[in-house]
Amino acid sequence: MPLINAGAATLHYDLTGPEGAPVILFSNSLGTKLEMWDGVVAKLAGRWRCLRYDTRGHGRSPVVENGAVATHRLEDLADDMAGLLKALDIQSAHIAGLSLGGMTAQAFGARHPAMTRTLTLMATGARLEPVSAWVDRAAKVRASGMDWLVEPTMSRWFTPSFHTSHPEAVAECRRIFAANNPAGYAACCDAISVMDLRESNKAITAPTLIIAGANDEATPPALSVEMQGRIPGSELVILSDAAHLLASQHPALVAEYLESFLLRHEPQPAQKRAGGPSFEEGLANRKSVLGAEHVERSLAKAGDFAMPWQDFITRTAWGEIWGDETLPRKTRSIITLAMMVALHREEEFKLHVRPALKNGVTISELQSLLMQTAIYGGVPAANAAFRWVREVLGDELD
Repeated sequence: MPLINAGAATLHYDLTGPEGAPVILFSNSLGTKLEMWDGVVAKLAGRWRCLRYDTRGHGRSPVVENGAVATHRLEDLADDMAGLLKALDIQSAHIAGLSLGGMTAQAFGARHPAMTRTLTLMATGARLEPVSAWVDRAAKVRASGMDWLVEPTMSRWFTPSFHTSHPEAVAECRRIFAANNPAGYAACCDAISVMDLRESNKAITAPTLIIAGANDEATPPALSVEMQGRIPGSELVILSDAAHLLASQHPALVAEYLESFLLRHEPQPAQKRAGGPSFEEGLANRKSVLGAEHVERSLAKAGDFAMPWQDFITRTAWGEIWGDETLPRKTRSIITLAMMVALHREEEFKLHVRPALKNGVTISELQSLLMQTAIYGGVPAANAAFRWVREVLGDELD
């Protein structure tokens, strides 16, 4: 996926959806990257142009050094967002952000009102206290790295029931969080420590939707109630059985609330084309399952000769089949892996192992799947598949 000069920062971004459709700009939370929006974008990209990016110092967006130690303010992050839109020649957008992304969105709405069509603020606040906690966290991350913070963060991000029902999804979030650049993470903690958006929120003029998780310990619903009282005409939704990373825990529900809100404020959103799912819908599903980086590489390498093939499989395999909600994605992953074992398709099998875990297949279920393929597909095929899983997951199996 591309990097772009957004002014003071270079940002890694992904743009999916019909050209000419209204743009929704998604901003990620502290410690995540743009993939946190996969499930939401998969639901919206057939109708809306979905722009995601990694906040500076997160994911594949480089750290911005300010002197000897990287540090910045919410205003810097909001101006990064404006710079991204300008670099892509987008005049205005619907802005959606979660946690740090929601803080950035608040600052953006106050600083760049002409570029703000609507705001959707999720699991966030206008000021997070005590300030000393953020100062201390930044200092400790700079000194000791991310490992000490991983488990406490996971416990706040998801409800206990989600930890139990979706252990592999939590494990993927854990892996992404642990891989954060400590300098980039700490610099954003600095921004939160000096943040106070309470007064500037009174100047926000864009229609605003606030979404909170009833079980969110990191940014409790009371912070959302306070924001609603300061942002003129804003609306508040509180999701039950949702903690902090609510867009990852309940992507379909978040997409439903977001689209319903946007349709009230967008006079002519793009319509789904007749004749089946569009390329954009298939592309969103494909990126959501296989990862945006892999898909972008495949499209970039296709060239004129293979591009019709890429168009076909994106619309048909990923739009028609993976976009059909009759079967859950977990079931589709299990079916795909079993068929790849039986047909001895090593490359495609390996490609789908991690996505299967992301879609909810557990390691023990994967093991049982391979045992069953030995009965119906042959012992040599299953033997090879056990080796392929080891080659993909390595030490994660131990």
